[in-house]
Amino acid sequence: MPVVSAAHTHAADLADFVAASPSSYHAAAEVARRLEEAGFTRLDETAEWPAQAGGRFVVVRDGAAIAWAVPADAAATTPVHVLGAHTDSPGFKLKPKPTTGSRGWLQAAVEVYGGPLLNSWLDRELRLAGRLALADGRVVLAATGPLLRLPHLAIHLDRGVNDGLALDKQTGTQPVWGLGDAESADILAELAASAGVDALDIRGFDAVVADAARGAVFGKDDAFFASGRLDDLASVHAAVVALIDAAGPSTDAAPQGDAVIPVLAAFDHEELGSESRSGAAGPFLEDVLARVYASLGADVTEQRRAFAASWHLSSDVGHSVHPNYAHRHDPVVQPVLGSGPILKINANQRYATDAVGAAAWARWCESAGVGSQEFVSNNAVPCGSTIGPITATRLGIRTVDVGIPILSMHSARELAGVSDLYDLSRVARAFFAG
Repeated sequence: MPVVSAAHTHAADLADFVAASPSSYHAAAEVARRLEEAGFTRLDETAEWPAQAGGRFVVVRDGAAIAWAVPADAAATTPVHVLGAHTDSPGFKLKPKPTTGSRGWLQAAVEVYGGPLLNSWLDRELRLAGRLALADGRVVLAATGPLLRLPHLAIHLDRGVNDGLALDKQTGTQPVWGLGDAESADILAELAASAGVDALDIRGFDAVVADAARGAVFGKDDAFFASGRLDDLASVHAAVVALIDAAGPSTDAAPQGDAVIPVLAAFDHEELGSESRSGAAGPFLEDVLARVYASLGADVTEQRRAFAASWHLSSDVGHSVHPNYAHRHDPVVQPVLGSGPILKINANQRYATDAVGAAAWARWCESAGVGSQEFVSNNAVPCGSTIGPITATRLGIRTVDVGIPILSMHSARELAGVSDLYDLSRVARAFFAG
């Protein structure tokens, strides 16, 4: 299949993945669904796990998912190759007592989640999605269709709007979702109905707002892909595709070459700093790896030997040079959409890449037949960070920070290059192969 055709097929599948993942909980569930469909076995953290080499598994903890494939010849010191990404995206989350209203309008009380570009959420059809904890102990996923909107104030009522718009995070971010009296309405009932449950049975909820528009390919030669939540579902999706391919149709077809255990770790709460039971700073990955090595009969020393030979590829989106704001970027190192995935570098360890990691990344890219670009921040512009340094600090596994270049990061709808999305998955496949 020609690369351009395969890249557009990959983008179409990513659009499906994003549409099925309006919240981190849905994303984790979609990861598990796709892997189970490919022959992976879903495990329960409260149950006993298989105690032998061989097998492909996935486990979900809240809005995070970890999956791995153990080669039949794996031993107590077989290293892991972990590709880490995250399932959450900046936006808005429902507050307690979420049904509000004013002047005949029904509104939703929301709290800002992470660091979204607030203005980008204006005048878009929005969904509500998340999980509902019910009186009978069940937890169900729920997602509406287009339901909400943050309407812009007309220019006739604010003649200076084009001179600068700054939304108040409280009064300017409460979306409308209907007409009527808030006393007789219930937005949770709308969410409950989408899951086929009674709103009166809800005892707790975690619900976020998501852009309802589907991902789309466009531009000259169909080079662009625009979608919500590319940060960081683009990486999660690439890793799922790569892991399914690397694991093969059976455990006997697990990655060839020097034996490694390929692992996908899709964490939640990266946009908040990762400090949660399902975030990269939490114990989830360490818990899973401890049980994987216990199944291989590894003692503490053997597990540490395995970690010393292991790699973590921290994959998250990065900045493409912006043609209208090139001065915000490094004057020399300027990655651009369509020229390959990026290697992230920062002198202050906001990214975990070092010289040895850079060489390893070059090797995996070469193996995949993929070009790569570098990213470094302008010294006058603060650099963001990722799960890379967090995981490296927690586990001591050598880590490389990578991703794809995008524009409009943290917008309700971000922009990526079609070829970069596909190339990232190709490098992930090479990484999983060892």
